[in-house]
Amino acid sequence: MSFPLSKLCFALTAAQLLTVPAYADEDQLETVVVTASRTAKPLSQIPNTITVIDQQQLAQQLAVQQDISTVLGNLVPGFSPSRQKMTSAGESLRGRKPLYLIDGIPQSNPLRSGGRDGHTIDPFLLERVEVLHGANAIHGLGAAGGIINLITKKPGDGLEQKLRFDTSFQTEELSEKTLGVNYSLANRFENSDILAAITYRTTGMAYDANGNLIGVDNTQGDTMDADTFDGFIKAGYEWNKQRVEVMFNRYQIEGKNDWISVAGDVDADIPSSAEKGTPDGEAAQNKVTTVSLSYSNQDFFDQQLSVQFFRQDFAGTYGAEATPIRTFQDPDYGDDLIDQSQNNSEKTGVKITLVNNALLGLPVDLVYGLDLLQDKTWQALIQTGRAWVPPTEYRNYAPYAQLEYAGNTPLSVTAGVRYEKSKLQVDDFTTLASYGSQFVEGGDPEFSKTLFNLGGTYKLSQTWRVFANYSEAFSMPDVGRVLRGINVPNQSVATFLDLKPILTENTELGLEYTADVLRAQLAYYTSDSDFGQRLQRDEDGIYSVKREQTEVDGIEFSLNWVATSLDTFGIRLATSDGRYDSDQDGSVDSDLGGSNIAPDRINVSWDRAWTDTITTRLQINHLQDRDQKDDSNSIVNQFDGYTTVDLSANIEAFNGVITLGIQNLTNTDYYTYYSQSNPNDKRNFKGMGRSFSASYQLSF
Repeated sequence: MSFPLSKLCFALTAAQLLTVPAYADEDQLETVVVTASRTAKPLSQIPNTITVIDQQQLAQQLAVQQDISTVLGNLVPGFSPSRQKMTSAGESLRGRKPLYLIDGIPQSNPLRSGGRDGHTIDPFLLERVEVLHGANAIHGLGAAGGIINLITKKPGDGLEQKLRFDTSFQTEELSEKTLGVNYSLANRFENSDILAAITYRTTGMAYDANGNLIGVDNTQGDTMDADTFDGFIKAGYEWNKQRVEVMFNRYQIEGKNDWISVAGDVDADIPSSAEKGTPDGEAAQNKVTTVSLSYSNQDFFDQQLSVQFFRQDFAGTYGAEATPIRTFQDPDYGDDLIDQSQNNSEKTGVKITLVNNALLGLPVDLVYGLDLLQDKTWQALIQTGRAWVPPTEYRNYAPYAQLEYAGNTPLSVTAGVRYEKSKLQVDDFTTLASYGSQFVEGGDPEFSKTLFNLGGTYKLSQTWRVFANYSEAFSMPDVGRVLRGINVPNQSVATFLDLKPILTENTELGLEYTADVLRAQLAYYTSDSDFGQRLQRDEDGIYSVKREQTEVDGIEFSLNWVATSLDTFGIRLATSDGRYDSDQDGSVDSDLGGSNIAPDRINVSWDRAWTDTITTRLQINHLQDRDQKDDSNSIVNQFDGYTTVDLSANIEAFNGVITLGIQNLTNTDYYTYYSQSNPNDKRNFKGMGRSFSASYQLSF
């Protein structure tokens, strides 16, 4: 893909910004991450763009909005703006779907992606978030855009309890406020430790900048007018350099079904709204149970061993539309049938990692192991008991090995290989009547692929380093969407072309400056797939999968400047282009839309410590205009950018911490990015107007 002149100019300008004088602190502690290589590594040895969101940053963001997608959008500009709904469909990282993990356990459902990845755990339970930008295969299936690893809290050295109350509201109707309570208990005694927590939150409706109700999404799911519950426990025992740990998390978010969606009018500039009432069917909801059993041994035949067994059960229920959906109609059930779907996924797996430090006495570490995964996925129509997506079982095993050289030289090099062997099993099935009740012969197609990654970093001085990498990711297309939409006769799962896996290739070049008062990073990347997937909305509102060549490239820039002992300024910028091959001639010719790529954006922040007990953060998010053009260079969609401002403050008082927040401080009136990029009268949603939040956390 060509590199536009505007991007080149930006890169040169940013590089000049990086030359701001500063002095390195050789004794500063370096951030260590585990997501990039499955073993603890300092950032300076990782040839990738990594964003680490620590607990303090999480608290700052959650003071404004209890939504992990919004947190990611504020701190990871290459991530799409949040839809501000229960569904995260259309939210991407570097123009591709990221793989969500909780403590390394996959939460995404690539065989039938229902867009609920961002709602599997309460953010209160998180210690930090590690984001690995760009396609990679280190954690297996589905990381075409990168990895978002949600890492849960750990017990401290002694008994500690935390109790937190929070509320948020808008002045239009105080009765529609949000109320939340979180409690955790942690303790460590002798060789054992435990952390248990419970959270509950009930949310009301929201209003736009004009004081009008924001439309509720009864079908895809909404975080407004919903109840959220999370029960969590983590317990461990250590002996002789060994540790065993068990983790359990049960998360549920469910709509209250108190409001009915009212369609807007895109052409007339009328946003969607809501009115009091009870929608048909069950409320949209997410029910997710994640369990893991981990064992580690720091001296396993002179190696480090870690084994993780995990299980994740996911059920995502989608609400019934107010009017009959054409796709669900069937003469056997009468006219004007109202139905609703539910995505189900049951994942069981094992992740084995071994680390051999100083292999053969050389400054080379060997990281190797084996991943096993079984994923059973199906999509049911729960009111009539029909199968929209037939039960689909995916089995995968993947041995891998990675060499990491980091000797007493400025150069560090990483090279790895991973072999993916997969089998998909689908029994004979018949599609819905709206597709012609097509009989499809089942099958057991097998796929295999060897993936490579190669990267290196070079430390030019105490403050400067450069890095580069090439990595590949292996993922299945949205099998459920592909299978359920077969509308021609005599098809077979074993030979259906659209089930061919996706290989995404990521190339990245970066420059980094690190000193005591200034840290900055500039990276340019490309992300290409010769046979990728693109979501396209059909006339009935149901999205179908298009298998096409796609190419994405972009620039990411971040800067953190400690201007004084009291003030810190931050800038985060991302710009990207994405195109696909609409006519299958081997050349990309049309722009990717908002369901597949994020807008260019700039995030600016100012943190200040006014006293030892009072700190504030002011942040500005600006999304730039974007025109989407087709293969004839005609504009098919326009996005009008907007700017929002958030303010938060932490005050230590009454033996605890009071947090205050204002979201959309300037009360900007805007339609969300997804709504503008996918014009739809039913989901012509505006963004939330000015809202206020407050919380009090007591530790004892």
